[in-house]
Amino acid sequence: MDQRTSVRHTGRAAALALLVLTASTACTGGVEGTPGAAGLRDPYFPKLGNGGYDVTHYDLALDVDPASHRLRGTATITARATQDLSSFNLDLAGLTVQSATVEGRPAAVNRAGHELTLRPDAEVASRLRKGRTFRTVVSYSGSPQTLTDPDKSKEGWLRTADGSVALGEPTGSMAWFPGNNYPSDKASYDITVTVPKGLTAVSNGEPASRSVSGTTTTYHWHIAEPMASYLATVAIGRFDTKTSTTPDGIKVFTAADTAVAADSARILARIPEVVKWEAERFGPYPFSTTGAIVERPGDAGYALETQNRPFFPGPPDAGLLVHEMAHQWFGDSVTPESWRDIWLNEGFATYAEWLWGDDQEGNPVRKRFDAAFDDDDNWSFPPADPPTAADISRAPVYGRGAMVIHKIRQAVDDDKRFFALVRGWTKAHRHGNASTADFTAYVEKTTGQDLTELWNTWLYGRSRPASKG
Repeated sequence: MDQRTSVRHTGRAAALALLVLTASTACTGGVEGTPGAAGLRDPYFPKLGNGGYDVTHYDLALDVDPASHRLRGTATITARATQDLSSFNLDLAGLTVQSATVEGRPAAVNRAGHELTLRPDAEVASRLRKGRTFRTVVSYSGSPQTLTDPDKSKEGWLRTADGSVALGEPTGSMAWFPGNNYPSDKASYDITVTVPKGLTAVSNGEPASRSVSGTTTTYHWHIAEPMASYLATVAIGRFDTKTSTTPDGIKVFTAADTAVAADSARILARIPEVVKWEAERFGPYPFSTTGAIVERPGDAGYALETQNRPFFPGPPDAGLLVHEMAHQWFGDSVTPESWRDIWLNEGFATYAEWLWGDDQEGNPVRKRFDAAFDDDDNWSFPPADPPTAADISRAPVYGRGAMVIHKIRQAVDDDKRFFALVRGWTKAHRHGNASTADFTAYVEKTTGQDLTELWNTWLYGRSRPASKG
């Protein structure tokens, strides 16, 4: 109903109305916040990640008992608001939240599946304005879950023969800590893990401290460079650990399950050699530390490029070590903007294997390219457009992704210029994120060539071309 009847206001009534308005404005800071998005609309995982804030640091304190498969954790999350916030979400699967605070004051917590919604009280909410840094503390516990990916592989928190290991690609980190579980939100980390005496807890970054108290040992790991949540790891078990430093000053830390330590020693000793070889081709190694974690075969079904310290289920061969180490540049330092861009990780890491085979093993890149071209599996779909979430780790993302890199090398037709292009790419996006569109634009700008036909045929084409070229 349209009310247009005039109303006479007395001076007193008008003054009272002004007083109420002034008080309301003072309480809210003059701006009403809105909820942060629950999910970032990834093409394959639309509910993964959250909007409204950017995490700058995670401080995770975990108390883990592998025998009972129980975990108690406290996550202190420092973030910057990217909008005026009334509430925001975190991703956490399975574990029970005991309490949560925002800026030191209790926050209401609601849950829907893996989505936690935190609603600060009115006083705190009035301060969560765009650009403001705020701190959230979540206490939680339970039996961390092993998650099943769309492609049926296992991730999250996996039991091993003598402990456990956390693997996060693409969604698994939410099985053991709450956060903004998306590749584009990278942060520094401190990860502190308390385990029964006799076990070792290995994580990313550099070891900061180790202390013993009664029947437990606490390990503190510090990760200074930005890291995507899917690259975080914790491995708990009985390990043979070794530390060293490369001639370039990079710290090396390896941990091999005692059952496979002897068989792993030779290949792990080659890590400095591999890092040096890749740095010559891809640019300076992007982190202060490197190394590896080797569990027993069967503890997981795949290797993973966990940052600083790739994970292997059993001693890797040289090709696999080269592949996972190449990910430190392609994936860990230059991280995909979304999961549709995963071919940038796998295409470059696979091509690194081809380069190593050519340089070290007498297996020419052209031979590897021809074999990939002839493999029908590589033509199931375009590497830059996997049809479903179950396809982001299938053959075209790897083999045909590597073919795209080789076709760029052919288009440049000068190895010195090609490797300069690659080094320029890793430098331009060091410790950041990049999309396929960023990459194709960079290559065309750097080469001065219109490569539309190359992209349409090799990156986005849906059928095998008549010629290998």
